[in-house]
Amino acid sequence: MKRSVVVRGERFEFVDLRTVLAQANEEKSGDQLAGLAASGERQRIAAKQVLADLTLGEIVDEPVIDPDQDQVSRLILDRLDHSVLARFRGMTVGSFRDWILDDATTSGMLEAAAPGIAPEVAAAVAKIMGNKDLILAASKIRVVTRCRNTMGQRGVFGVRAQPNHPRDELGGILLAAADGLLHGCGDAMIGVNPAAESIPVVQGILRALDRLIQGLGVPTQACCLAHITTQLAAMELGAPVDLLFQSVAGTEAANQSFGINLALIEDGRSRVIDHHRDREVSWVGDQVMYFETGQGSALSAGGHHGVDQLTLEARAYGFARAFDPFLVNSVVGFIGPEYLFDERQIIRAGLEDHFMGKLLGLPMGVDVCYTNHAAADQNSADNLLLLLAMAGCNYVMGVPCGDDVMLNYQSTSFHDAIAARRLLGLRPAPEFASWLQERGLPSGFDPITGDKPGSRRMLDHIERVLDSPDVRG
Repeated sequence: MKRSVVVRGERFEFVDLRTVLAQANEEKSGDQLAGLAASGERQRIAAKQVLADLTLGEIVDEPVIDPDQDQVSRLILDRLDHSVLARFRGMTVGSFRDWILDDATTSGMLEAAAPGIAPEVAAAVAKIMGNKDLILAASKIRVVTRCRNTMGQRGVFGVRAQPNHPRDELGGILLAAADGLLHGCGDAMIGVNPAAESIPVVQGILRALDRLIQGLGVPTQACCLAHITTQLAAMELGAPVDLLFQSVAGTEAANQSFGINLALIEDGRSRVIDHHRDREVSWVGDQVMYFETGQGSALSAGGHHGVDQLTLEARAYGFARAFDPFLVNSVVGFIGPEYLFDERQIIRAGLEDHFMGKLLGLPMGVDVCYTNHAAADQNSADNLLLLLAMAGCNYVMGVPCGDDVMLNYQSTSFHDAIAARRLLGLRPAPEFASWLQERGLPSGFDPITGDKPGSRRMLDHIERVLDSPDVRG
C-alpha cells in the first residue's frame, strides 16, 4: 500500500489505513475533538490522493478495527459477498468513484454491487467526492422496502410523522399525528420518541397509534422509539409492534453503550416477525427493523478506536444492513456541534450519510436537524432538505412546526415536506397517496385549504380511540 505523497514540495507519510481515512475526511469538529483530523488543507489533499490510489481489495484486507476484538468488524467481514467484491478488488477508489458516477452505470448495477461493498470502501469513496457527486450518485440508487406499505420507489418522498409530547399524553400525540396525516405526511411511519422509558408508556403509545392506523385504514406503520428491550417487553404484554427500533453504531463498544449486541437485535427481529404473523394486518412485506444512527455517536460513547466519525458511520450501516431494515435514519445534526460544528459540516455529513447508506443497499432517510447551540439555522436546514430530496432520499421527518417540544431540537415540518414535494414533483408512498385520495384528504403536496371531507371523521375517530378502555388502561 502506498502511504506517502508529495504535495507542493511537502512529503506526507501515513502510518496506516486508519490514518489515511481520518485525514482524508472533510473538516469535522468531532475528528478534531478526537485528535484524528488533518492538520490543514494540504495534508487533507495528500490523504485524499493516497486514498484515491488504494484498491478496494487493499482496504478490505486491512480492517480498521480487529475483527477478532470487535463484533461489528466480524459481522461486516462475514456478511461481505466476496464473489461480488472480486469484480472490484483491483479497482482503485478513484476509479470506483468514476464508475459510480458514469452514466453507463445503472441503478441495477449499483444495487447488484452493494453486497460486495465494504463500509470502509463506501466511506473512502465518499471522502473523495464533492457534494454534487454525492447527490448525483445517490440519486441513481433506489432501495425499496415493504412493511404495511411500500417505500423507496423513484419519485416517492416519504415523511416520518414525529408527534412527540413532553408528557407522553396520548391526546396530544394523536392530535399531532392527525395533523401530519391531514398534511399528507406519515407515510414512512408514525414514530413517537417517548419522554419516559416505561413499559406502560410504550404500551399505551403503541396501542393508541395502532387504533388510529387500523380505525382509519391508514397504510403506514407505527413505532415507539424506546429501548429495544422495553419495546419487546411491551409486545409480550400485548402491545402491537409494527417496527422495532434501535439506535446502532459502528463499533461493538459503542453498541454496548446503547445496551445492545448482535444477539439481542437478531432475537428481537425474529420475535417481531413471528408477532406479525399472529396479527390480522394486511402486511405487504416482512421488513420490521427501524435503525437510527449519527456521525459522532461512537466518539461520544468512548468507543471509536481511533477511527474517524464518517468511517464509523459507514460501519454502522454495515451493521444495520445485516438485519434487512425497513427504514434507516441518520439523525445528522442531533448529537451537537462537538461533532458537527456548523451548517457546512451538517450539510456535508447529511449528504455523505445518505450516499453511503444507499451505496450499501440501505433504505436511507435523514433527520434534517440541528441543536439550538449549533452554528446553523432554518435556512441551512432548508438547503439540506432540498439537496436530499434531489438525491432521492427515502424520507425525512415531519415535526409539528419543525420544533420538537420533547427532544428540544429543530427539524423539518409537515409544511417543509409539502414544499419539497411540490418543488420537485414528488409524491407520498403509493398506497398512502391512494388512501389520501379515497378519504378526501390533501394529496401530500397540495396546501391545506378549508375543511376537507375527511378531516372531521379523523378527529371523531381520535376521540373514540382515547375513549377505548385498552388505550386508557
